[in-house]
Amino acid sequence: MTWDAWIDGETRAIRDAGRWRTPQTVDPNLVTFASNDYLGLTHHPAVVAAAHAALDRDGTGAGSARLIVGSRPIHRELEDALAAWKHSARAALFPTGFATNLGVLTTFGGPGVLICSDELNHASIIDGCRLARAEVAVYGHNDLDHLGALLRERGARRAIVVTDTVFSMDGDTVDAPALADLCARERALLVVDEAHAVLGPALDDIPSDLDILRVGTLSKTLGALGGFIAGPTQYVELVENVARPYIFTTAPTPADTAAALAALRVLLSTEGGALVARLRAHVERLRPGHPSPILPYLCGSEADALAAAAQLRDRGILVPAIRPPTVAPGTSRLRVTVSAAHTDEQVAALADALDAVLGSVPRP
Repeated sequence: MTWDAWIDGETRAIRDAGRWRTPQTVDPNLVTFASNDYLGLTHHPAVVAAAHAALDRDGTGAGSARLIVGSRPIHRELEDALAAWKHSARAALFPTGFATNLGVLTTFGGPGVLICSDELNHASIIDGCRLARAEVAVYGHNDLDHLGALLRERGARRAIVVTDTVFSMDGDTVDAPALADLCARERALLVVDEAHAVLGPALDDIPSDLDILRVGTLSKTLGALGGFIAGPTQYVELVENVARPYIFTTAPTPADTAAALAALRVLLSTEGGALVARLRAHVERLRPGHPSPILPYLCGSEADALAAAAQLRDRGILVPAIRPPTVAPGTSRLRVTVSAAHTDEQVAALADALDAVLGSVPRP
């Protein structure tokens, strides 16, 4: 079979399944409820000004990897601020959150290690597990009994438990205290991806004997670009010396780094507290008690999800349909995300549009 014939077959199979996707340029006339800019910091004046200043000072790129000549003072300044935010001794920056998970899991997940991964973890965690040389066991979603059994049966192997704290397609959360206690008892290294944890769960009150690494992104709560790992000094320094996505990648741009630092300062200020409270209020308007700004509206088939998205677009609202392979077959959905930047009127219009388009639909 020629490459052209193989590509034609693969393309046809995806199209026939209703799963073909094409990048769409965002229409500025639509109100977007699909962004991960949860606090609206992408356009915050202080964040934009910090990026401009870094461009003028350091140029558009870092020029090299961190361990060669790519490090700038702004990188270490942000790392120190992130470590303090996460109550950790050290932090290290990566170009993206995806690269961070690859780097962390391949660093610690070597031979003689069992990685236990939640079945609904993000693709970056799944790929990190695949690239690691450890054995991987997938436990039922948020099933700590299943996880505990896997840990007790591991024998002499060291163990890693890796999980999102907020799951990106359903918007549900882990039982952080129970998970931390379990990992402490079983002497497992807990790796948590807090990419979407703008409203929690908090992981600040943890057992003193817990080994924990905290993975985060700069592109969601902080509205910039990049990822980071925070944890004990010796763990983070090992990552800097072993993780290929850290060693062999050009450092994050000075502008992105400066923007993230400015955004973190806003988040930790009184203004940041008000933005988080506003975001919480928007979630309560749409789904009282839901723990995150990710709100799934299940449609079932790919065709139904696409039709619902098209009807919302006709009403001036952009919520793309989420389809396999991002979610399991039969669970295609609208994945609504709200931001503190949305107005009360926009959220009310969204609620009315969802009721009109979807009526009574399953809402996890």
